[in-house]
Amino acid sequence: MLNEKFLTREEVERHSLDMRQFIDFRQSTLPNGMRIIEAYNSSGLTFTILPDRGMDIWTAHYNGTPLTWISQGSPHPADFGQSWLRQFNGGLLTTCGLTHVGPSEKDDISGEQREIHGRYSRLKAGELSTDRHWYGNADYSVWLNAEVTESQLFGEQLVLRRSYGLELGHPTITIWDTVTNRGDQPVPLMLLYHFNVGYPLVRQGTRLHTPNAGVFPRDSAAKVGHNLWWEYNGASSQYAEQVFFHHLKAKSNGFTKVMLGNEDLAVTLDWDSASLPYFSQWKNTRQGIYVSGIEPGNCLPEGQNAARRNQRLMMLEPGQEYRSAISVSVLDGKEAMRECWVDINQLQDMGTPVAGCQLSDFAR
Repeated sequence: MLNEKFLTREEVERHSLDMRQFIDFRQSTLPNGMRIIEAYNSSGLTFTILPDRGMDIWTAHYNGTPLTWISQGSPHPADFGQSWLRQFNGGLLTTCGLTHVGPSEKDDISGEQREIHGRYSRLKAGELSTDRHWYGNADYSVWLNAEVTESQLFGEQLVLRRSYGLELGHPTITIWDTVTNRGDQPVPLMLLYHFNVGYPLVRQGTRLHTPNAGVFPRDSAAKVGHNLWWEYNGASSQYAEQVFFHHLKAKSNGFTKVMLGNEDLAVTLDWDSASLPYFSQWKNTRQGIYVSGIEPGNCLPEGQNAARRNQRLMMLEPGQEYRSAISVSVLDGKEAMRECWVDINQLQDMGTPVAGCQLSDFAR
């Protein structure tokens, strides 16, 4: 990361005429026809966005170190003839939704068949644009904007507008989403941000730090590891995935944070729990597909049927907008990690359990 004194407006404009030298979202096309957008901002953080896969994030690196796991042959062009699992790119962010998050299921009421984690991650984005601004002499930011629609005749008419923000010299990605129901009937809204963090950031001894009022295993496989949910082991053959649901604590303004890292490097998520009250942890330390999911959402990955039965299903009314915001940051070095750890500990001691997080059925 460059010294901040080199990135003031005065110094930059003395030495360069084009800010793309320092920060940009740069679009190109792969041989398989997929569009990609490469992002950088002079912080050491670089990542690749996939407009043809819901504006999700594929590869991500910090000073050359990979932050995420990716699947063989990815990124895969969207193909609804293939299963979601065969189309899974891995990558730093896979968005799940917009009307279903969880296992494949047949709707209890309509009989509709839904595949795992919904349709969103195979939808194409349009209306791409960028905004660039200096704020005073010290701060320069670039925003990438796009729209993704999920709709069917006589069914849901949803539009998600996503904005990615980068600030010059800061290893942080800001994500602003607005989902609008443009139809004339209420529709389910299930939205989960599946951030996938991989080796070597996640390795033997890596820990997840959360300010929680309780952590609950999803099933019998997770109960086996419940006493060490926060700690990661090395890769092992045939490891059975473990999923834990966290009832987090938040500040008075509703914001909360978690940190996943080892002794040298960490990733932290900060978000408003008022719009995303749930947090799921996916541990998958399996040989070759070694990856952990840290997943804020307005839902659990349980599917529409279970969410409806357990009164967790959010409905978006005609004309209603739903907004969410998440910041993803890289913490480099013990001091930056210690400061975040202190913040999380303060939330643990003084925070308030997030409202709207209903996990009583898992506490039994």
